[in-house]
Amino acid sequence: MTERPEENGEQMHKTLADADTAERFITEKHIGERIRRLRLKKSMGLVDLGRHTGLSASFLSQLETGRVVPTLRNLARIAMVFSKDLAYFFETEPAAIFRVHRKKDRVRMPQTGVEPPSYTFESLGYMVPDRHMDPYYAEFVPLPEQVEPKSHMHAGFEFLFVVAGELVLRHGDQEATLAPGDAAYFDAGTPHSYRSAGNRPAEAVIVTMHQSQAGQQPPPRPGASATARPATPPNPPRTDTGDGKHGGAS
Repeated sequence: MTERPEENGEQMHKTLADADTAERFITEKHIGERIRRLRLKKSMGLVDLGRHTGLSASFLSQLETGRVVPTLRNLARIAMVFSKDLAYFFETEPAAIFRVHRKKDRVRMPQTGVEPPSYTFESLGYMVPDRHMDPYYAEFVPLPEQVEPKSHMHAGFEFLFVVAGELVLRHGDQEATLAPGDAAYFDAGTPHSYRSAGNRPAEAVIVTMHQSQAGQQPPPRPGASATARPATPPNPPRTDTGDGKHGGAS
C-alpha cells in the first residue's frame, strides 16, 4: 500500500535536525576539548596545527572553545593529523579512573612457590579493573647466606623504589645494592632477583608495567597454570584482575 504524501513529509520532517540540536550534540561530545587535548599531547601550537590542516589558527581556536561548529571535512583533516578515525570525536568518552586504596583494606600475601618465602607483598591497585600497571608494596626478609633468591622474568618493564633497608637487585649479569631513596627501572624480560642486604628487612614499592616486548608472552594472570609462565616462580607480585581475589606473584 502506498503511503500518503503528507505522511511521508511528516516522517521526513522528524529526521531533520535544526541548528540548535546539532550544536548541542557537538557540545555534549566535547569535540573542541578533544581536539585541544590531542594538540597539547603533541606539544603542537594552533599555528602548527593550522599548517598541517590548512585551517587558520583563529578558526581552530574558536573550534576548541566551542564558538564554531566544525564540518565533517574539517574534523577529518584534524583526525588525519593525529592518526585518529573520524569516529573518535563522536565516541562516548570513558569515565576517568580514580581509586583510593586504604592501608587498612590491603591484604598481605607471601611469595608463592618458595618455602620459606623471601618476601611478602601488598597490591596497591587490586581494585582497578583493566589496569595498565600493577603497583605493590613489598617487604624482603633477610635470607641465610647459603640460600640464593630465585631469578624470574616476565614481559614488560619494572620500576622499583626502596623505602627502607638495603636491597640487592640482580638483573642479568648486573648487580646493584639500593639504599632508601634509590630507584631502578629495568627490562623485566631479563632474569632478575631481589635480596635483602643486612640483618633487617628491606621495604620497596614495585610497579610492573604491561608493555610486552617482541617475542615475549604477556604477563601471566592469576590462575594461569605454572607451565604457561615464562620462568619458574617466584615471579614479581601480581594479584587479581579486579574481582577482589588475590593471586600469586607473576
